[in-house]
Amino acid sequence: MRVLTLLVALAFSATSALAAEEPSGCDKFKWPIERERAALSAPDLARLASGSEQAALPSSAVALGLVAPSEAKLPMPPERAPKDGTFAGFTSVKSATAGLYTISLSAGAWIDVVQDGHVLKPVAFSGATDCSGIRKTVKYELSAQPFVLQISGARENSVAIAILPAQ
Repeated sequence: MRVLTLLVALAFSATSALAAEEPSGCDKFKWPIERERAALSAPDLARLASGSEQAALPSSAVALGLVAPSEAKLPMPPERAPKDGTFAGFTSVKSATAGLYTISLSAGAWIDVVQDGHVLKPVAFSGATDCSGIRKTVKYELSAQPFVLQISGARENSVAIAILPAQ
């Protein structure tokens, strides 16, 4: 009986710890997100199919269609293996101005940015649940070279993405 009680206590504390890592509410992001949230919530987002190629950074947010991970043909394996029943996709950007960018998503998913054959490490990350229109925003330092944006682990078959110069 003591073992069962211990296991229940451990499970509860692990669940509580995970919940504590996921802040709730728009005011819980580490930096202002109004610009990104407005871009992601725009009613007329351009729709991109997974695997599409962009000549330059989109000037506004886009909706990327996603497919089953086995069908996504991601150029590089994602840094975090996608769970069963999730969706993945990618888009490539041929030209970007070097600088610090925020890549923001309307829903929870894993982001990998591949540039020059390497997965870039994020400079900073912020996310929160229960904030309509935005779930996470990640800052990346991009060079003036083509890159691939990979999305995996999404629960829905489409996600809005905003790639904006960091403020």
